[in-house]
Amino acid sequence: MVKTEILLEDKQIVVCFKPAGVLSQNGEGEDMISALNAHFAQNGEKAEAFPVHRLDRETAGIMVYAKNSRAAAALSKQAEQNLIKKRYYAVVKGVPEEKSAVLRDLLFRDKQKNKSYTVKRMRKGVREASLEYEVIGEADGLSMLDILLHTGRTHQIRVQFASRKLPLFGDGRYGGGGGNLALFAHTLEFRHPVSSERMVFSKKPDNAAEPWNRFEY
Repeated sequence: MVKTEILLEDKQIVVCFKPAGVLSQNGEGEDMISALNAHFAQNGEKAEAFPVHRLDRETAGIMVYAKNSRAAAALSKQAEQNLIKKRYYAVVKGVPEEKSAVLRDLLFRDKQKNKSYTVKRMRKGVREASLEYEVIGEADGLSMLDILLHTGRTHQIRVQFASRKLPLFGDGRYGGGGGNLALFAHTLEFRHPVSSERMVFSKKPDNAAEPWNRFEY
């Protein structure tokens, strides 16, 4: 069973850390929904975890789950309006030409292969993708980036940088080689679904682990 690291919990929401290798929704293998529901049951609480956003299985980081349908609807509306702000750290192979920039692409997702691709024109199955980044460190031919997502497409960060010959370290699916995927959702910002209070949560990756140990942040 997944160890649940809770950053905040009340009657409406639970903010937690999702480890790499764990599904953010139900599926084959360990998943956060089952772990959180077990956590609620252990505390004698009749609650259920509702996913309102997702992280790739290989990506670690901060997530928020609703604990009832009302909170889920409110948070899902924020997600649809891009009001849930997510920042990531990533380590890419190579050095971007620009130290900071906005990347815009058209992405096509092949559901059968569970892989996304950049394409040149809009057609069925193609969606716009946008993010901004800043280079915050360079070492050993690698660059550490701080990334703000504007849109939340499947594998978006991984595809947008791989298409520019800057694959993420450890991303075997998109040309980054073996090892653990160097992508970490470090900051999450949203409005509480009932009180509307602005909520911000941050966490750093393990700076003793590869490749994060090559950088100061």
